[in-house]
Parts: sequence; C-alpha cells; structure tokens
Amino acid sequence: MRKTTSRSGCAPAFALAALLCGRPAAAQPSLVDLSLEELGNVTITSTSRREQRLADAPASLFVITADDIRRSGATRLPEALRLAPNLHVAEAYTGGYAISARGFNGNSANKLLVLIDGRSVYTPLFAGVFWDVQDLALEDVERIEVTSGPGSTLWGVNAVNGVINIITRSAADTQGSLASLSAGSHERAAVLRHGLALDGGGALRLFVKRTDQGATETAAGQRVDDAGHLLSGGFRADWGRPGERFTLLGLAYRGNHGQPEPGSIVVGGVKFALDTITLSGASLLARWERPLGPGGLSVQAYVDRTVRRVPPTFDEGLTIADLELQYSLKPAPAHTLVMGADLRRSRDRVGHGAPQFAFLPERLNQAWTSLFAQDEIALGRDLHLTVGARVERNDYTGSEFLPNLRLAWKPARNHLWWASAARTVRAPSRLDRDAYIPAQPPYLLDGGPGFRAETADVLELGYRGQPLPALTLSATAFHGDYDHLRTQELASSGTSVYFGNGMRGRVSGAEAWGSLQLAPGARLHAGVTLLRPHLALRPGSIDTANSVAAAEGAMPRQTWQLRGAFNLPGDAELDLMLRHVGALSAPTVPAYTAVDLRLAAPLGKTAEIALAGRNLFDRGHGEFTPEATRTELGRQLMLQLHLRYR
Repeated sequence: MRKTTSRSGCAPAFALAALLCGRPAAAQPSLVDLSLEELGNVTITSTSRREQRLADAPASLFVITADDIRRSGATRLPEALRLAPNLHVAEAYTGGYAISARGFNGNSANKLLVLIDGRSVYTPLFAGVFWDVQDLALEDVERIEVTSGPGSTLWGVNAVNGVINIITRSAADTQGSLASLSAGSHERAAVLRHGLALDGGGALRLFVKRTDQGATETAAGQRVDDAGHLLSGGFRADWGRPGERFTLLGLAYRGNHGQPEPGSIVVGGVKFALDTITLSGASLLARWERPLGPGGLSVQAYVDRTVRRVPPTFDEGLTIADLELQYSLKPAPAHTLVMGADLRRSRDRVGHGAPQFAFLPERLNQAWTSLFAQDEIALGRDLHLTVGARVERNDYTGSEFLPNLRLAWKPARNHLWWASAARTVRAPSRLDRDAYIPAQPPYLLDGGPGFRAETADVLELGYRGQPLPALTLSATAFHGDYDHLRTQELASSGTSVYFGNGMRGRVSGAEAWGSLQLAPGARLHAGVTLLRPHLALRPGSIDTANSVAAAEGAMPRQTWQLRGAFNLPGDAELDLMLRHVGALSAPTVPAYTAVDLRLAAPLGKTAEIALAGRNLFDRGHGEFTPEATRTELGRQLMLQLHLRYR
C-alpha cells in the first residue's frame, strides 16, 4: 500500500489567487451530453497532418478528450493515458512508467513517438520518453490522439508501434483564472492558471504546477526510494487573423525524486550507492501558419534543453533544435497533398561518476534530416487511396525509407472500412551504440558499433462506424513482421558482449473499442487489445541476455477496460472504470483487475469538488519490473477542488 510523505505546499495561496481574479466562468459542457454522431465530428490531425473528422480517419486512433481527462480524476499525464484502450501503461515506481502500444514495453520502451503541441519529447539517449518530467497541467489539454500502428511516414522514425499526439488548448479558450487542488493518500498537486487577452487580437495563458509524491512500498513492505516533487510552469500565446495564425509556447521545470533499486543502470555483480535524481529543463516553440499560393504553409521551430543527473552512474545535458516546414494543397480536385521537410540537431553530453559504466564518446552532436510527402487520392466518391513516403537520414545508419499505403472505403456516412501497409524503423540511440562497461578498456560491454535500425512491416485492416444509433465501434486487426531487433551478442573473442540485431519475429493481434449511449447523460465505453507474439533469434545469433523471453514476456496477451460516465441530478457526476491487464512473464507480474471511481459535485457556479479513488477493491498489485524492487499499487484516495473565474 502506498504511503504519503509530508510535503509543504502553496495550495492556500493558489485558492486565494483564484478567488481574486474576477467574475465566475460558465460551466463547461460534458461530452456525455453530446450525441455519438457529434463525437464522431471531433477534429483530429494525427492521421494526415491536417484537420479531419475522427469518423473519417482510416487508422486505429483513439481520442482522449478534455472531458475524459477531467472526469477521470487524473493529475498526471501517464495516468490520463490509461484511458486509451490501445496502450499498455505500467507503473514500476512513482513517476517511473513503461508505456507502449502493441507490445515491446519496457523501462526504455523505444517504439512509441510522443508529441506535445508538435514538439517531440523523444530522447536520443534511448529513443524513448522520460515520463517523470512530462507533467503538464492537464486542465489545459484539449485532446490526446493515440494512434496505434506505424506513423513514420508523417512523423518520422521511432513511430513504429504508435504515436501519442498531445494538443493543448488555444490561449483564447482559457481566459480567466483557474485553480486546481488535489490532495490524497499518495500525492498532492496544485495548478494555477491565468489567461488574458492581448492587444491585436491575441491571447496569453500562464500556468504553474507543483506535484509532490510520497514514497511507496514493495509487496514485502520495504520502502521504495521514489518520493519526489516537480515544479513546472509555462505560457502559451496565440495571435490570429483570417487564414493566419501564430503560436508561441514556453515550458520550464525543475525537480527531483529518489532512485529506486536496482537503479537506472544495472551492471551485473555491482551495487551502486544510489542517490537522488535531479531534473530540469526548458523549451520554447514557435509556429506560424498562413495561406501561400494554392495551399497553406506551416513553419515550426523549437529548442529543447534538458538536464538529468542520475548519481552515480551518469549525468546528461541535452540540447535539441528542430525546424519543420509543411505545405498542404489540392493540386487537382481528386488530390489532397501534404509535404514537408524537417531538420533536427542535437548536442549531447553524458558524463559518468562511476568507473563501471559510461557512454562514449561523452560528447556527441547528431543530425537528422527528412523529407516527406503524402497524397490522398479520391478514386471515387466513397473510395480514397493514400500514398505516402518519407526519407529520413540519421548519423548512425544513413537514410531510411518509410513508405505507407492506405485504402479507405466509406459505403455509407456512418461506416468506414480501411486497410493499410507500411514499413517503419526504429533508429539506433546512444544506448544501442555508445554504452560501455566498464568506462575504460578492456570492455565487458563493447558498445554496439554495428547496430542497425530495427524494422517493421505492418499490415492492418480496420472498421470505424456507427452500426446502431446508440453505438459507435472501432476495430482493427494487425500483423507486424519485425526484424533486426536488439540483442546482446557474444563477441568472437568470448570475453565481451555487444549490442546487435539478432532477433526477429512477428506480432499479430486485434484491438477494438466502442461507446454505447444508455440514456441521456449515461454512456458506457469499452475497449480490448489482444496480442500474439512469436519472436526468435536470427541464425548465427549468440544472445546472452535472453532477449526473446524478455521481449515476449513484457507483452500482456490481453488488456481490457470498461468505463461508465453518468450525469446525476444537481449537476453531479459519477465515473466508474474497470480495467484489466494480463500477466507478464519476464519478469513475472500476475494479471490484475482494478476499479477506479470519481464522484463530483458543483459548489455554486464557480467551483467543483470531487472524490477520486483508484484500485478501490485491490489489496495491492504490481505492474512492471521484478517483484523484489517494484512498487505495490494499492488503494488510493484523492480529494480535488477546482475553481474557475473570468
């Protein structure tokens, strides 16, 4: 069971600030009150990099709306992602999450691309995401588009098994003030936001968020050193006139948390004296959109600086600069074309404080350059063919070709059938090429000098529609052939190992979700994902890390969820969620089923109070990593207060 550590906070000041900021805001409408057909009109951008209706998207895509997030009671982004039935979200310790789509999960899951307002939060250190610093103010999120399946043609390498596209609200839509306070048995969080109009038709939003989390315990009752806090803040400014928009976003954070055993880096036979992990970072993004000739031009640039100190094994300072141009047009009535280019540069320094491990060279500058184009061709009124390709160059493996072919057939307004074929890659990271044990020769782990890109050829067949007036349904069957997956190979000398590409195989499965309108103000959501992996070593591989068992063992064969959203008399709300995750075998993690609940009621016109509970009937369960060190997740309760003023 989790235990809460005492934290000092500024929640009273946040509440006072909200009360001093103006007149009451109108209550936001609940999506439970919208018809299912209206929900199909939700605008998304992930499938084609342009605005289109969700009902017309030929992809396995699930949208988490702002109302879904609010009604879930989630205060952290990974917890909000549990709402997506096409994701496997596993918490190993506080802030330490393993998140993937269609398998291949892990502490360094590297086949899922994550974007926040167009900024990739992928790290070239291990080609994944550090989830402990992705602590957005969820009240500002407009929607989260979760696409499972390859997305490399439009979004680049590492979008192998999916893309999470997080889109925040325009500053014009968040005028006035908001204070959100949460206090529970394990964490405390406070958000203060203020939005105001600017001269010239612009709008500005400012926010600050503080999250404090207590230490947890293992199943044996041993304390896990994972308590910590994160302070973040930022702004968004938007200006616009007919046909033209400019957006400027800034974000900064600083915090620390304990380093649970066995630590961020594990070296066999060596026990490190672990110390507190310190984190800081800042980013600035600008985006300009305007008409140009027969189409529309979008120019986006950002700079992202992160610092992570993980004593005693490594400390990293990473700066990424990215410039992207995109042009969309209709060169002919039957064609809708989007094309673009992306240029990314990074400057990385990874130092080490222990002689047993190092990234070499310590300093490394990298460049990624890509060109992409995708054309949606109307073959008839109800039949569309999408053809796209991307060429992306990286410093490790040179140029990679990423094609995509997609066919969509809409025999009726509320029924869409689609099929796709795509090739995608996961480019090498510093962990694949530059990791050495010890820090000086002779090496036991001799990097991965020949490590090449992992590849996947994926076929999909899907349906999205409204078979009944009260029912929406999305279902996808998929088959992926993977090759050159990472293994730990024995060198010919027999005295060292290196990272190689000695594994291949396939993963097949199906995923489906839908919504049922029981009555006005009462809706059920359900989803399921089934996986069937079959991996094996390539001929000649001498794998020393049992990579096949580890990869297959981290994939739950089934996950499912059932959610109910109910509007009660007096504008009260009741939300229930039943979620199940199948067992893992490497390491052994038993299957678990959890029940979450949220009950909310308004306090006048300006405030809402809610009680949220997670794992209500669960005595405790683990979700990832070996039992001896992983957090045991038990019952958690949280009281939340939201105040809105204009």
